[in-house]
Amino acid sequence: MIRTDSDDDLYFNRTNYVGTFLDTQFTGGARATLTQPLLKNFWIDGARLSIQLSKKTLKQDELTVRGQVIATVTDVQIAYYNLASAREAVAVQEKALELAERSLAENKKRVEVGAMAPLEEKQAEAQVAASKADLLDARQNYSIALNSLKALVSDDFAGFEAALDPSDKLVPVAYPFSRQESWHKALTMRPDLLRRQVDLEKQAITLRFRKNQLFPQLDLAASYSVSGAATAYAGNLDGVPDRHVGDFFGQIRDRDYASHGFGVTLTMPLSNRAERRNFQAAKVTKESLLLDLKRAEQQIMVAVDNAILTAQTAFERVEATKQSRIYAEQALDAEQKKLENGKSTSFVVLRLQRDLTQARSNEIRAIADYFRSLSLLHEAEGATLDSSGVKLEIR
Repeated sequence: MIRTDSDDDLYFNRTNYVGTFLDTQFTGGARATLTQPLLKNFWIDGARLSIQLSKKTLKQDELTVRGQVIATVTDVQIAYYNLASAREAVAVQEKALELAERSLAENKKRVEVGAMAPLEEKQAEAQVAASKADLLDARQNYSIALNSLKALVSDDFAGFEAALDPSDKLVPVAYPFSRQESWHKALTMRPDLLRRQVDLEKQAITLRFRKNQLFPQLDLAASYSVSGAATAYAGNLDGVPDRHVGDFFGQIRDRDYASHGFGVTLTMPLSNRAERRNFQAAKVTKESLLLDLKRAEQQIMVAVDNAILTAQTAFERVEATKQSRIYAEQALDAEQKKLENGKSTSFVVLRLQRDLTQARSNEIRAIADYFRSLSLLHEAEGATLDSSGVKLEIR
C-alpha cells in the first residue's frame, strides 16, 4: 500500500498472484480533508502572524531607506551652503586686501611728500600682510568645503572632474514659520517616528495572536473520498476476461464509491499558563512601546520648536548683520574723507577697514546659518524630500 499523509492523497493496493497465469489486483482512491478552526487559530494563526509581521518589517525597511536619503540630502544641502559661504568669504578677503593695498599706496605717497609719518606706512604694510594671510585661510576653507561636497555627491573622489562652484548668491527670504504645521509634518512624516508606530502595530498583531492562543482548540473537519478497484490479468489461457487497469480510473472518475463525513474536534490543554504568560508579556511590551512612542513624539516636537527658533533667530541676525555692514561702510567712507582732509589718521582708517571686513564676514555667516537652519528644520519635520522636490520610489 502506498499512501501519503497530506489532506489530499491518492493511494493504491496491489496484490500479485502467480499460477498458471499472472494477474494483479489494484485498489485505491483519492481523499480530501478540510479542517476549519473555530476558536484557537481562527482569527490569526502562526502562518498569518508571520506574513503580517513580514509586511510590517518591509515597511520599516522602506522607512529606514527614506530616513537615510533625507539625511544624505540634508548633508548635501549643508555642504553646498558651506561652499557658497566659503566662496563669499574669499570675495570678502579679496576686497579687504584690495582696501589694504590701496591704503598702503596712498600712505606711501603721503609719506613721500611729508604729510604722514613713516610709522603709519608700516601700519598699512602690516594690514596688507594680515589681509594676505586671511585670504589664504579663506581659500583653504573654500577648498576644504569643495572637497566635502565632492565626497557627498560622488563615490569616485579622485576621478571627479565636474565643477561645483555655486552659481548663485545666497539671498535670504523670509520663511513662513508655523509651529502647528511643522509639528503636524513631523508627527506624520518623520521616518524614525513612523518606524516606532510600525513597531507598535507589529506588537498589536502579536498581542492579537497571543490572545487567540488562549482559547481551546475547536476544529470543524470535513472529508470527501472516492475509491475504486480493478484486476489486470496476464496469460495465454482461453476465456480470460478482458479487464484492465482502465476500469479502476473509470470508477474514480465516475465516483462509483464516494463517501463524505463531518466532525468536530475539541482539544483542552491541562494547563494554559505558558500562553497566559506570553499574552501578559505581549501586553506589557505593547504598553512600553506606546510610552516610548509618546516620549519620542514629545522629543520631536521639542526638536522642531528649537529648529524653528534657531531659524527665526538666524533670519533676524541676517538683517542685523546687514545693517552693521552698511554702517561700517558708511563709517569707513566718512573716515577716509576725513583722512584726505587731514582730520584723521591712517590708524583709524585701517581699524575701520578691519571692522568692515569683520562686518561683511559676519553677514555672510549669518546668511549661511539661516539656510543651514532651514535645512535642519526640514529634516526635523521629515519634509526634506518634499521641500527639495526629490521623489523617492521604492519597489
